[in-house]
Amino acid sequence: MIDDLLRKIPLFANMPEADLNRIWSIVEEMDLPAGEQLFEEGSVGDRVYVIRAGQLEIFKNSSGREVLLAVRGPGDVIGEMSLMLDEAPRMATVRARTPSQLMVINQKQFNQLLDSSPSAMRAMLETVLSRWRENYALLRQSEKMAQIGTLVAGVAHELNNPSAAIQRSTEQLQATMLDLNRHYDQLYALGLEPAQLAVLQALAAQIPDRIASAPRLDTLARVDRETEIEIWLDARGIPTPWEYASTLVSLGYEARMLNELADRFAGVDLVGVIRWYSAVYTAQSLMSEIQQSAERLSGIVKALKSYSFLDQALVQVVDLHEGLDNTLTILRHKMKGIDVRREYDLDLPSIEAHGSELNQVWTNLLDNAADALNGRGVIIIRTRQEADQVVVEIEDNGPGIPETVLPRIFEAFFTTKPPGKGTGLGLDISYKIVVLQHQGDIRVSSEPGKTCFQVWLPLSRPSAGG
Repeated sequence: MIDDLLRKIPLFANMPEADLNRIWSIVEEMDLPAGEQLFEEGSVGDRVYVIRAGQLEIFKNSSGREVLLAVRGPGDVIGEMSLMLDEAPRMATVRARTPSQLMVINQKQFNQLLDSSPSAMRAMLETVLSRWRENYALLRQSEKMAQIGTLVAGVAHELNNPSAAIQRSTEQLQATMLDLNRHYDQLYALGLEPAQLAVLQALAAQIPDRIASAPRLDTLARVDRETEIEIWLDARGIPTPWEYASTLVSLGYEARMLNELADRFAGVDLVGVIRWYSAVYTAQSLMSEIQQSAERLSGIVKALKSYSFLDQALVQVVDLHEGLDNTLTILRHKMKGIDVRREYDLDLPSIEAHGSELNQVWTNLLDNAADALNGRGVIIIRTRQEADQVVVEIEDNGPGIPETVLPRIFEAFFTTKPPGKGTGLGLDISYKIVVLQHQGDIRVSSEPGKTCFQVWLPLSRPSAGG
């Protein structure tokens, strides 16, 4: 006797009695304890399951997070999408939320069912399309959240370096200022003449220029210069001369030039002058480091604000070079070890576009290129104008995309990355932004050692669409 549940399942609802009896005779039954996995994302799909009792949860790994797609109960069909796509890998993982009973139909039986029953084929197509839409919406949101998480982690990493440098330099500067005050008091106690005090002021004022004009020495030449100065200092009774030799070399001094400095302070204990001079140099160097780090922080914040187009209209006049540079700033942590080359057309005009959406495209393409290079290689970014369109090319010298895979890379859910490393939506989202939202085009060519994505965008936004 046919199970009443079978009659209530849309897949079988309109089938003739004879077909239902045949199906009932071939299905297998299985029990699945709570918490046990039915199948894993990425595994080969060769069976379809009908839930008789209990609940199953369907989830997908996305950047280390589990994204719950759905909870299915009695009467629902599980695993049909892989079979409909010729035993494609499972697109999600399924496990039992509660103790469950399942009916199992293998690939051959499933194909026979669809071939013999138009109603079953219709019901299955409706189910697949419905779930495709549900999964796409959920995973697209998850992809955006994962991308935001990646960007936040990258920005936090980038902010940490200059922040730590400011903290370290500030602490060192406090100690240096105490030394500087002490050394100045010692100099004042020497009773320097007004002319000599003026020389001290001039020496302090000239430090930035001396640093800028100091010769760039290789390691061996610098060691020789420091040794020469150490000998000069030691000959004049200055203790621990190695503490000051590096500073004096950084200021561009040679031993012969120090003779002139010594002459200006004839009759004065030169130890106090050298110590004071070294402390002033250290203080100015630390202040310069703090300024550079603060400018770096400001630059990152500015890039992040420009990247997200905060407080701006949905459609803007967009400088593509600025968007690309801001994206590289945000992704700097992913580009370590990679030689990023910019071959920009400096006359490239701005375009009317959704700036933040285009930055998602640059993020996806640059992130994929960085992943392909795995921290070693070259990324080239080119821009140019072609008639009433602009073209952005992102090329890497990684292993390339297999020829069999290339036609599918813009398909939703298709990914060559291992399960959990990607949802297969990054390029699909990029395609929709470029083609559907901006009426442009996105193309790709690939061979070992050269993969190039081209993004074509109109100069002005069409009056309709987008």
